[in-house]
Amino acid sequence: MIKIYNSLTNKLEEFKPIQEGKLTIYVCGPTVYNKPHIGNSRPVVFFDTVVRFFKYLGYEVTYVSNFTDIDDKIINKAIEENTTEKVISERYIEANLRAYRKLNCLP
Repeated sequence: MIKIYNSLTNKLEEFKPIQEGKLTIYVCGPTVYNKPHIGNSRPVVFFDTVVRFFKYLGYEVTYVSNFTDIDDKIINKAIEENTTEKVISERYIEANLRAYRKLNCLP
């Protein structure tokens, strides 16, 4: 039996998937306005480990994470560099993806 801490109830509870044998995980990713750092990478490494664990146990896992590609920080960075938000977002999305590959995290 797997137990997981439920922050809603503040209790350690038995893990029961909504659909038997399947698991879906959605995680908010970083806002991409600067180079990735350990704070951006910690959730990636953590959830990569969680996904691999549940796959090892035989679950079908759907894992989704996003990049926030428009935000005041991105707009300000674009103004500072005299470029567009799209250029900033694409640059730092690629930088994050390179970092994730170096950490050997699943895409």
